[in-house]
Amino acid sequence: MGIQPVDLRVIDQRSANVYEGIIVASKKARKINDDNKIEFNALVSTIPVVGTEEENEDIENPAQLKIALDFEKRDKPQIQALKELLDGKIEYRYKEVQN
Repeated sequence: MGIQPVDLRVIDQRSANVYEGIIVASKKARKINDDNKIEFNALVSTIPVVGTEEENEDIENPAQLKIALDFEKRDKPQIQALKELLDGKIEYRYKEVQN
């Protein structure tokens, strides 16, 4: 997977300004990353543990390896968030200031 440049003018068109678009994409990337962690931990917790933990340090668990490889094949959270921003799939609003 090579580096793909993103034209900042496109980000500027999707949001009020470039910096705001980058902040929105970064917050979405954090949310995606948190969701991925929760999903990964839930899947790994379903795998049965065989033997003691000391014995399992050097033994590869094929089920856990498969789950890890599936997660590695996914796009990085920041790439997913940037794609969603450019596709117009992210909706955001300003917080209301309370006096």
